Amino acid sequence: MHATWRSRHYPWFVPPATVDLLAHERPLVARGEIVVGLDEVGRGALAGPVTVGAVALSTVTAPPVGLTDSKLLSAAQRDALEQPIREWACDWSLGSASAREIDEWGLRLALAVAATRAMDGLRVRPTFALLDGSFNLLRAPLDVSFTATAPPALTYADLAHRTVIRGDSACASIAAASVLAKVHRDRLMVDLDAGRSVFGWASNKGYGAPRHLEALRSHGPSEHHRRSWNLPPWRGSSGPVGESA
Repeated sequence: MHATWRSRHYPWFVPPATVDLLAHERPLVARGEIVVGLDEVGRGALAGPVTVGAVALSTVTAPPVGLTDSKLLSAAQRDALEQPIREWACDWSLGSASAREIDEWGLRLALAVAATRAMDGLRVRPTFALLDGSFNLLRAPLDVSFTATAPPALTYADLAHRTVIRGDSACASIAAASVLAKVHRDRLMVDLDAGRSVFGWASNKGYGAPRHLEALRSHGPSEHHRRSWNLPPWRGSSGPVGESA
């Protein structure tokens, strides 16, 4: 991706050569922390799960060449980084929450459940979390409706943490988590597309692309759609299913 294109479409983007991707991890590891970076993908999709990546570091070594925010990489670049990230990290894991769980619990709690599942999949036990964005992905209000299936305990809600704005382009463990989560979820959406190609998930990955929206209007939602969201009305329906989470 050309640097001028990046600067035009992502004005906040800092070229990798000027970014110390380990500036957050280095002092934490030096004081004995086992650091985990977490990031999510699929938040804005109309169909499919949300997926959280977790990448743990107990030592600081140079990250894989080309590592940055997964949104700034092509599919081929993300795929090429997958194995180097796995070899670089001391441990890694992924966790997801399904469309049905998003409908039951709301997006915020579903993200926290996905993050908890990612943490549960680690063999090491991190002592400090670095999280992309401005809120703690590992905790959420537990105000689910009475009829909803009870969510699992948010075991890591009180883990020491730091939120990092735009951490997926400025923090190595977070960037690595975003790449692994994106690669995994994209492959899942391609697999789901095999039986539901009318929605075009192999290309749009469940987001609101024109083909996806038109298929929803014509055929209605599948079991993998987030029915609590503001989906377009379809033939035979009385209107949108609900409001966007």
